[in-house]
Amino acid sequence: MNAQLDKTLDAVKCVGMESVVGASDLTFEHVLQARERIAPYVHNTPILTSSYLNDRIGAELFFKCENFQKAGAFKVRGACNAVFGLSDEDAKQGVATHSSGNHALSLSYAAGRRGIPCHVVMPRTAPQAKKDAVIGYGGLITECEPSTTSREAVFAEVQATTGAEFVHPYNDPRVIAGQATCSAEMLEAVDGLDSIVAPIGGGGMISGTCLTASNIAPNIEIFAAEPLQADDAARSFRSGHIIADDAPVTVADGLKVPLKENTWHFVSHFVADVMTASEDEIVEAMKLTWQRLKIVMEPSCAVPLAVILKNQDVFRGRRIGVIVTGGNVDLDRLPWMK
Repeated sequence: MNAQLDKTLDAVKCVGMESVVGASDLTFEHVLQARERIAPYVHNTPILTSSYLNDRIGAELFFKCENFQKAGAFKVRGACNAVFGLSDEDAKQGVATHSSGNHALSLSYAAGRRGIPCHVVMPRTAPQAKKDAVIGYGGLITECEPSTTSREAVFAEVQATTGAEFVHPYNDPRVIAGQATCSAEMLEAVDGLDSIVAPIGGGGMISGTCLTASNIAPNIEIFAAEPLQADDAARSFRSGHIIADDAPVTVADGLKVPLKENTWHFVSHFVADVMTASEDEIVEAMKLTWQRLKIVMEPSCAVPLAVILKNQDVFRGRRIGVIVTGGNVDLDRLPWMK
């Protein structure tokens, strides 16, 4: 696997994003370019294992720990690729986005490193820990109501006022290429994976995972994990077209947003299945991971383990990559606290 990646990297001279207008234009060369661009600003995060979880499930699990990432989440990869890929002219007015938290703080981090403003629209119900992180990185917050409709309407006003470059949380080829670097690292570190399981909300991480795996390890099955109470991706997958819920309610706050056309391209073409877990199953998987892996992670990150535990017959005997997407949790509002 390493030799194949090295060979491809040597072949990349200058693959620009300017010709990329949609997901179907993305190539693995864009992923390799993103790795070079973002390397000074992100971590190559560790992979952890648990003999207890392996024995319980009857499989080998490899947890890619993006909760140890800069800004505490995988989204810093896509944010840095977008911010540092801007021309000086395009970066003048800064960047802007709408996000429930991790993309907002990741874009704030990236913009701060480049020395440009970052304007973010966040639901008023977003975890305070994520709002504090945005402010700490220099981001400027405008609050909205906790619905996709409100987010997009308030954002339109902010962008019109600031003239900032829009970096969508997931429906942006620059972001997808950046997120794809996570699975590229995983495939370098772990040989012989049969499956990769990652959370799905808007689909940026799943899309990046599909982009990487379909190019260098097409036999790997990609499974998306989603809260049952925000199961629009699962319903979209089964119906063959995007179904968008406006304001789902789930403990997995990072997975409330709907698919868009760029992420739907990857979900519809490369995902093996979209599996769901109940709120109780998500919370129990989160608690189990805290207990056994000894790491801080968000409820959204527990959804993959929840669906693996729920569908052990599907995953038994496999080598499974599990992407732990972030660790920006409000410690005063843990979901098992009464």
